[in-house]
Amino acid sequence: MNRARFLISRLGQTVLVLVLIAFITFAIFSLWPSNPAALACGKPCTAENLQRASEFMGYSDPWYTQFWHYLVGIVAGRTYGSGTSAIVCSAPCLGYSFRLSTPVTELITARLPVTASIAIGAAVLWLVTGVAAGVVSALKRGSRLDRTIMTATVLGVSAPSYLLGLLGILLFGFTLDMVPVSGYVALTDSPVDWAWHLVLPWCVLALISAAVYARMVRGEMLENMGEDYVRTARAVGLPEKRVIGRHVMRNISLPVVTYFALDLGGMLGGAVITERVFSMQGLGALLMDAVSTTDVPVVMGVTLVAAAFVIVANLLVDAFAAVIDPRV
Repeated sequence: MNRARFLISRLGQTVLVLVLIAFITFAIFSLWPSNPAALACGKPCTAENLQRASEFMGYSDPWYTQFWHYLVGIVAGRTYGSGTSAIVCSAPCLGYSFRLSTPVTELITARLPVTASIAIGAAVLWLVTGVAAGVVSALKRGSRLDRTIMTATVLGVSAPSYLLGLLGILLFGFTLDMVPVSGYVALTDSPVDWAWHLVLPWCVLALISAAVYARMVRGEMLENMGEDYVRTARAVGLPEKRVIGRHVMRNISLPVVTYFALDLGGMLGGAVITERVFSMQGLGALLMDAVSTTDVPVVMGVTLVAAAFVIVANLLVDAFAAVIDPRV
């Protein structure tokens, strides 16, 4: 019962935070120095045409009315304008890009598979590699292998993602001609080509994040291996594999899962630099294009979706924590 109340409470807090994020996002971009209606005003943009465009796009209403319409649009959809020229944006409506003549939700839905493919593949790779390297380094503390792993993690943490991406393209793409260096192939078109085009982005992102996880896991393991419960387990004759696998690994799982969920949630919001380096049209590229063209509805929609990914990831971490540790 306490666990259920805890999860319901967290779910309610998540909804409130999403509404707050929506308001903050709306408030920030409502103060955007340029007028989005001016971009759709046409030439010559007379005061009458600007007023007509503002009314059609909903920017002539007070800010609180605009925000209310924005929230209602997410739940029930909304209509821009009236009569035969009206534009219907079906729920969940995150706005409408008048520059691209497409609902923002459709733009995000079309780009999300690219970002999700990059993020999920890289996340699995960095989780497995980082945790394994951290465990081995902790178990071999002080050895040459431990020093080698820690040296490699310093390089991984220090190197910028764009630099590793460019070096990877230069070495494995142009010099050795081993992997594709740009473009994206949908999973439904060809699973093999899908994975082959993503190998290099996966490895670049995984190398950076795996270094962080290896250092974190090593530190957590060394701390837990010095605790009383580990000495007691060894004293009663439990095999070392069971002590490490059942007790130590369970205790370090919560911080690892916490970081992993939040990192994955943030990555799903758009791997901006990686997508640019490898010429992949995901959410990050969509956001950068929208910023450069002052497409405010798209900027707001992508920002809100990215925040929602992180918030939902945090909710899942809370649920996981409640399952493995009832004291939470």
